[in-house]
Amino acid sequence: MAVRIISDSGCDIVPELAQKWNVEILPIKTMFGDEEFLDGVTMSHDQFFEKLIESEKMPTTSQVPPFEYEAKYEEIKEAGDTAVCITLSSKLSGCYQSANIALEDYEDCITVVDSNNVCIGQRILVEMAVRLRDEGKSAPEIAEILNREKNNIKLIALLDTLEYLKKGGRISAAVAMAGSLLSIKPVIAIEDGEVVVLGKARGSKNGNNMLKEMVKNAGGIRFSDPICLGYSGLSDALLQKYIEDSKELYDMPKEELPISSIGCAIGTHVGPGAIAVAFFAKQ
Repeated sequence: MAVRIISDSGCDIVPELAQKWNVEILPIKTMFGDEEFLDGVTMSHDQFFEKLIESEKMPTTSQVPPFEYEAKYEEIKEAGDTAVCITLSSKLSGCYQSANIALEDYEDCITVVDSNNVCIGQRILVEMAVRLRDEGKSAPEIAEILNREKNNIKLIALLDTLEYLKKGGRISAAVAMAGSLLSIKPVIAIEDGEVVVLGKARGSKNGNNMLKEMVKNAGGIRFSDPICLGYSGLSDALLQKYIEDSKELYDMPKEELPISSIGCAIGTHVGPGAIAVAFFAKQ
């Protein structure tokens, strides 16, 4: 009997890494007009941003539906296995609700965990689950630890543009225009499963400095646990600049820092040029 780890593609774990970690990823759907794509299956992160940059209309994303979770649960039950299913924050996506709707008749073998996070914040919780599984922990034991440790995750990000928040109706055109003229770079975080604005900087250099300070003041990084840095768009140049400017924060060689591209679930709203850091804070 094996312990399996399931997540949705909002965790931004690409297929190659999912195979390496032996994690099963259920894809979120992205719609560009009448065209439907499966995140990480029929559309890579690079392809998503190429299309996003070219498109005049905002794409839409939809949660993994209950029947897809149910099909996966049935496969696990028939194999005699157990699983932990880790979802996007229930306050930002319907994946957690779908995973629970499908849970009837499978409570004996499936445990669902709300990550209270997104993208690389969700990814490091999945990575922790992988480590615990490989240590021989049972699915209920893993879920118990994740539900405790998820409260220690810090996800802090610097946005390069307000354009996509405007397109998605999250801010007004006037606010986006003013931000563009003043070169405003918002620093955001995930707190209690929701997006909050920590501050606003003028220009990339001040933005990097603010991000560095926010990470420094977040309680210290537990390097014994998973950590990840992320970027949105077709290039990680802005992230590499941040890493160079902040190398005193990271207790490992630059080449060993785990880096992930950000996919459709969050990329739709932040656009290209965002950079992010996710880690477990010291208690």
